[in-house]
Amino acid sequence: MATPTIPPTFDQDSRLRWVERVSHLLDSQFRVPGTTWRFGLDPIMGLLPVVGGIPSLAVSGILILTMLRHGASGNLVVRMALNVLLDTIIGAIPIVGNIFDFAYKANDRNVRLLREHYATGRHQGSGKGLIALILVLLLVVGGLVVWGGYELVRALWHYFQ
Repeated sequence: MATPTIPPTFDQDSRLRWVERVSHLLDSQFRVPGTTWRFGLDPIMGLLPVVGGIPSLAVSGILILTMLRHGASGNLVVRMALNVLLDTIIGAIPIVGNIFDFAYKANDRNVRLLREHYATGRHQGSGKGLIALILVLLLVVGGLVVWGGYELVRALWHYFQ
């Protein structure tokens, strides 16, 4: 009789530890000296007009897909996608978005959600049905961000001429 296999915990799965490391790099790798305030590459990339949010959106999408492939439920993936969507949309607003990017750490939030999901022992589904939906959603949001940024730069260009 075969013994049932026990799925690895979050900390035992090297692929999920990779997700956590990349998330940390994007959201909280650096600390402002003398404070507990942390930030990562995401808000730094967001300082680049128009294209700054695209790499962060792409990496966030890859992180979500990795989490999805390793047991995140459909409900959890939707919550994660909403975190990234909120971060992308508000992050695209000049000045306000830059400040928001330093405070709202969507990737760290998503890793925390996945850790909680693992702690309850509900990490069993593959979630392949949601992969296409999330990819389409991320592509649409990314396209809207690029288009909006282009229109903003174009409007500013005409305004200052």
